[in-house]
Amino acid sequence: MYHTSHHLLIGHIKRHTTVYLFTSLLFLTGIVFGAILVNSMDFVQKQNLFFYLERFFTQQTVDGEVIGRKDIFIQSLLYHIKYLTVMILLALSMIGLPVIWVMVFMKGLVVGFSVGFMVSQLGGQGLLLSTISIAPQNVLIIPIYIIAGSVAMVFSIGLWQKLLLKHHHQEVLPPFIRLLIIFAVLIVFAALAALMEAYLSNTFLLEWIERYNG
Repeated sequence: MYHTSHHLLIGHIKRHTTVYLFTSLLFLTGIVFGAILVNSMDFVQKQNLFFYLERFFTQQTVDGEVIGRKDIFIQSLLYHIKYLTVMILLALSMIGLPVIWVMVFMKGLVVGFSVGFMVSQLGGQGLLLSTISIAPQNVLIIPIYIIAGSVAMVFSIGLWQKLLLKHHHQEVLPPFIRLLIIFAVLIVFAALAALMEAYLSNTFLLEWIERYNG
């Protein structure tokens, strides 16, 4: 069973290597644009944004945890579920392919901007903060969204081929079931990423805030 699934997975990736490469490049482009966006901000904009970030740090240590770990986990998981669900619906709509590209790009942009801003404002401490608060969950999140975007694209392209090339002999139901199974697995991994964010990254973040304010 494992070997069969493994061979099917390898075969799927080989057949759609171009799609996976395109999605990965799109995500990386988003990261680069996010970093460029930080550099394009003027001093006042950076200071205003940093003011809110610093106030958040202060609230975390003065008032205790603003939000509990359980709440962080639930909010993070619901966010991922909603985002992945939108991708499925866009794949089914056929006309949603460009929006899927935008969603993948935006995920990269957020990562690039977050890391770039912290490093820009805090230097080495910002790099450390990014490593402990952003990197752990993104080890899973980045592959999840690259795979999700790629699978959604493959399904959407398949629908277009069936419509435009008149491939009526191709069944839609089996690919749709595979799509749902893959996204269900991705949601499981998204739950693991949410756990890491709530209980690992948040713990490191609170320790860093105590030292930063201390």
